[in-house]
Amino acid sequence: MECVRGHKHTHHLPCDNAKGLRAFFDAICYGPKHLMIFGGVCPSVTSIIAESLEGWNLVQLSFAATTPVLADKKKYPNFFRTVPSDNAVNPAVVKFLNYYNWSRVGTLTQDVQRFSEVRNDLTSELEKADIQIADTESFSNDPCVNVKKLKDNDVRIIIGQFDENLASKVFCCAYNLNMFGSKYQWIIPGWYQGNWWEQANSTNCTTKKLLTAMEGYISVDFEPLSARQVKGISGRTPKDYEREYSRELQQKGVEASKFHGFAYDGIWVIAKTLTRVMELLRVKQRQNTFNNFTVDDREVGKMVLDVMNETNFFGVTGQVMFRNGERMGTIKFNQFQGGHEVKVGEYNAIADVLDLINNSIKFQGVEPPKDRTFVRLQRRHINVPLYSILSTITILGMLMAGAFLFFNIKNRNHRLIKMSSPYMNNLIILGGLLSYASIFLFGLDGGFVTDKEFETLCTVRTWILIVGYTTAFGAMFAKTWRVHAIFKNVKMKKKIIKDQKLLIIVGGMLLIDLCILICWQVVDPLKRTVEEYSLEADPQGRDIAIRPFLEHCENTHMTIWLGIVYAYKGLLMLFGCFLAWETRNVSIPALNDSKYIGMSVYNVGIMCIIGAAVSFLTRDQPNVQFCIVALVIIFCSTITLCLVFVPKFITMRTNPDAATQNRRLKFTQNQKKEDSKTSTSVTSVNQANTSRLDGLQTDNHRLRMRITELDKELEEVTMQLQDTPEKTPYIKQNHYPDANNILSIRNFTDGKDGEKSILKNHLEQKPQAQWGSMDPSRINRGPLEDINSPEHIQRRLSLQLPILHHAYLPSIGGVDASCTSPNGSPGSSPRHRHMPPSYRVMVSGL
Repeated sequence: MECVRGHKHTHHLPCDNAKGLRAFFDAICYGPKHLMIFGGVCPSVTSIIAESLEGWNLVQLSFAATTPVLADKKKYPNFFRTVPSDNAVNPAVVKFLNYYNWSRVGTLTQDVQRFSEVRNDLTSELEKADIQIADTESFSNDPCVNVKKLKDNDVRIIIGQFDENLASKVFCCAYNLNMFGSKYQWIIPGWYQGNWWEQANSTNCTTKKLLTAMEGYISVDFEPLSARQVKGISGRTPKDYEREYSRELQQKGVEASKFHGFAYDGIWVIAKTLTRVMELLRVKQRQNTFNNFTVDDREVGKMVLDVMNETNFFGVTGQVMFRNGERMGTIKFNQFQGGHEVKVGEYNAIADVLDLINNSIKFQGVEPPKDRTFVRLQRRHINVPLYSILSTITILGMLMAGAFLFFNIKNRNHRLIKMSSPYMNNLIILGGLLSYASIFLFGLDGGFVTDKEFETLCTVRTWILIVGYTTAFGAMFAKTWRVHAIFKNVKMKKKIIKDQKLLIIVGGMLLIDLCILICWQVVDPLKRTVEEYSLEADPQGRDIAIRPFLEHCENTHMTIWLGIVYAYKGLLMLFGCFLAWETRNVSIPALNDSKYIGMSVYNVGIMCIIGAAVSFLTRDQPNVQFCIVALVIIFCSTITLCLVFVPKFITMRTNPDAATQNRRLKFTQNQKKEDSKTSTSVTSVNQANTSRLDGLQTDNHRLRMRITELDKELEEVTMQLQDTPEKTPYIKQNHYPDANNILSIRNFTDGKDGEKSILKNHLEQKPQAQWGSMDPSRINRGPLEDINSPEHIQRRLSLQLPILHHAYLPSIGGVDASCTSPNGSPGSSPRHRHMPPSYRVMVSGL
């Protein structure tokens, strides 16, 4: 420290507060009178002395004290320095951050007062510049924990305040945590000694690792000598001064100091200040020529302070001027490139201008690091090729449904279609078309429509799918129920379940759906919600993170509403599957598609259960979910339509008259004495079917021959009943004139009881005449001789006629043996209404 008054006195003060303060007081008390104090390197001693200068009317100028504490003008009003403060780098750092649009940083500070003060001032500057401080970390010895916190907080731009001894530890931790390279930018102090990483390496990291982690860091420090080659107040350029200073060092064999340029400019500041003060005193003295001119120490000190604040000249360190006692100097920026620091720019504090050398900064990536991990929201959408493929399949399915609808309407009056309830078939097709249409809506997301339109789609596709499902499944359910009711309930066989009743069932199901959907829409409508997922790395390797998000259609009580719909549909589906299982083996000709309807109900039920479960499990995979839902809808709709209509279509193409030929053709005829009458009678029933008539005639002839054989066998059996067969006379028709009348039976289609009653009535009408004409001698014959008596003949006829009736008539298409109403007329049966009223059949050869 030097005390100045025309000549100088030098006092070397150790960095000890007590000794320094004592030396200062000794100089003041025992030395000559001083005007200024030049120097002060140790921050602690300098701050103590600077605080007491005002009481001594002294001004201090330091060339090496950079501590930010001395910037407090309220506490140190008479302190000046030619070297910029440590805080002087903060405006330069803020300017550098703004240049690269870095608005989010983190700080890592050594827990020392000097660095803490710089950090506090930096925090204030960053807040003024609206730059976010993402994290502030302080450490004493081991910085790895704090470096890890910076990484966890996604801090990319790190401003460090620590000495070179801990700098090696910081970069070793950065290497181990992979916090270097193209994604990170370190900004540290620039006053470290050369090759400090080799001298201060006390870590387990090798020099190569440290150099790898250090590559690209930016160091910030004041400029020791100006880069402008302009002659200053000394008549030398900074380059000239540097050569002369280097020559002096070589001659004297001393080490260089980074503050030599500030000390040189400081001497010029004192010289100009004293010169200016002396000029001011001379002026005042001339103004007071007639009076004794005297000035006190306080006035002189005030004049020195004012002149110091007006200092402005160009020195070897650049433009020298003070603002509130602080040197407005030049801050340089260096970058560590390839193992050494390279100057890349400087900041002029007076002009507040940052000047970076073109293309001098080399970042590790193709562009400057980003101040944060930029998150790009990426919608998980349905792939366009998948949507196109499924849409094409859906369109084909809709075209098929349209073809079936045309086929069903065109042939609605055909017996084959009419028997399968064409109105219910139309409902099945309509439900299939609605289900197909919902696939297009399920494939649309925010990439195709706006948010408002997406909310509308949520409601529309839900309504379409539910109504379409109920329409198609309800129609199949109703038809299956009809089959089950007819098959399981005997009483129902005598009733007719018309399509109107089935339509009422489907309408009731739709009414329940509408009630649920309307309540759902009014009370808790569906809204668009966005579900975000964890960050993912960019697949292209860019310095961004991908945050997938997925749009859903949800509401507040989604679980409750889905539970209501699933419960209703589930019960309906289970009941439908039960009916399908119960009627799986039923085939009713009048309901010619009952078996296929049951198969459709069963398949739809199983596929819907599987599809709903898998769709819920793949909720976060839209492509898989859409594919499963679409395939389930396509499969169910297509299978249902094909099972219902393809068999009808095949039958219509291969055998158009199958429905009419499926009925049994039965005829009620009376055998005439001549074959021509029988042939004519049969031909009148169905003249169009000549081949069938020929077959019936052949069967008629064959059966007549069979009757003759049976007559002969009957006679043989009758003869065997006599003891002496060769003596037994045969029954001849001329022996009993009334036998032919007995055998000539009207209404031959009557049953066995009717035949007996006719025979009985006939015998009762003429009992006396018939038996009275007989030979009285025959009455007294024995049992063997009475075999041909009228009683025996009546008994044989009662046995023969039923046998012939049941054996013959079914073979020619008349009343079969199972007829339960033998006394009814043929015309009363629906199966015989197409036949003529009555025919007579003569059974001869008895």
